Amino acid sequence: MTVRSQTAVVSSSQLTLRRAVAVVLGAALVAAAAQVTGVIPGTPVPFTLQPLAVLIVGGLLGPSLGASSLILYLLLGAAGLPVFTPIGLPGAARLIGPTGGYLLAYPVAAFAVGRLIGKGDGTRTALAALAGLALIHLGGLAQLLILTGSAAQAARLGTLPFLVGDLGKLAIAVLVLRSSVSATRARL
Repeated sequence: MTVRSQTAVVSSSQLTLRRAVAVVLGAALVAAAAQVTGVIPGTPVPFTLQPLAVLIVGGLLGPSLGASSLILYLLLGAAGLPVFTPIGLPGAARLIGPTGGYLLAYPVAAFAVGRLIGKGDGTRTALAALAGLALIHLGGLAQLLILTGSAAQAARLGTLPFLVGDLGKLAIAVLVLRSSVSATRARL
């Protein structure tokens, strides 16, 4: 009995199309996650699933495609499409409001997660996701610091109320990424 091995050959145009679709789907995932939102009393920053989606997109797509996906997301939102959380300023104004720093940090966080994650083993995946989440919070804190003039107030409004929820998002991201990074990246 002869066993034949089949090697999938993907043309350059097929690979380009596959990557373009991945970028669009990544932006769509973050847009969908933005719609899952809740208000936390005392802060202008809503609770959303966006950070979870950003970590997953960055990890699955890698640094360049992950960052590209989040840049596309920001461009769509700035153009006025309803991809941002339905709470807050409309369109491009969102980027200079209380949540603008988080949003602007998304491409950087996706790039970092994609770069740091490697092949997706447990420890490295957790550290990459933690770094991505830290970058998102740093972006948010920077914007809130500009708006409030106080680092303590920025942390009170934009980080402290979200720590427990973000640890849960981190755990979910690690579980998703650990089991799917290698297979997904092999196709891109």
